[in-house]
Amino acid sequence: MRDIAIHIENLNVSYKELSAYSIKRMFLKGGKKKDKSFHALKNVSLDIKKGEILGIIGKNGSGKSTLLNTVAGIFAPDSGTIDLNGKKVSLLSIGVGFQKDMSGRENIVLNGLLLGFSEEEIREKMPDIIEFSELGSFIDKPVKTYSKGMYSKLAFSITAFLETDIILIDEVLSVGDEHFKKKSSAKMKELISDKNRTVLIVSHSISTLRKLCTKMLWLHDGKIKMLGDTNEVLTAYEQYM
Repeated sequence: MRDIAIHIENLNVSYKELSAYSIKRMFLKGGKKKDKSFHALKNVSLDIKKGEILGIIGKNGSGKSTLLNTVAGIFAPDSGTIDLNGKKVSLLSIGVGFQKDMSGRENIVLNGLLLGFSEEEIREKMPDIIEFSELGSFIDKPVKTYSKGMYSKLAFSITAFLETDIILIDEVLSVGDEHFKKKSSAKMKELISDKNRTVLIVSHSISTLRKLCTKMLWLHDGKIKMLGDTNEVLTAYEQYM
């Protein structure tokens, strides 16, 4: 098991689907339709080796982002287990992980602490994160004042410099304007190329997955439809679609 970075066994995750109901009915009859459950992941089991770059493909609603969020500890499974073997994990997904009333600088510290870094380690990396983000004086302004591009730049910079053993990437491989996209793309390739780092990438870009990934997982309706060689899985998926 020493070469296994992530061990997932019989993982099940479901959501409550809140159904619409009228205010009039709620007050006059006390009625409310029962909430339905959506089973996002169904008995998913797999091992991901240290240093692997696993691409995850599937149609919308197949459970790709749910899997990343559960591995990251954002979602709790209904049943099953995820063993990271003591490794630090970070999720790069725009829109996740910031306290919007706090400044960019404060969010760097908060994210670092949540990732398991000490305050000393975070302070040491802080200048690199701020410089790479190109936010200037905005780093000390509340994140709620940021544009989408600025938000993306900060999220990427934190993940890029607070390097973890496992990186989860949800549809974000390059962000910001053209200049920043080139810079972030180069940095991401540098992070991915580290043979000691395990990477999970969710993307709809077949060409990107074919270029970067050493192994491929195809999720369909919350279940594993295919797991194996990148070209074989992607070819089968393209034919299916």
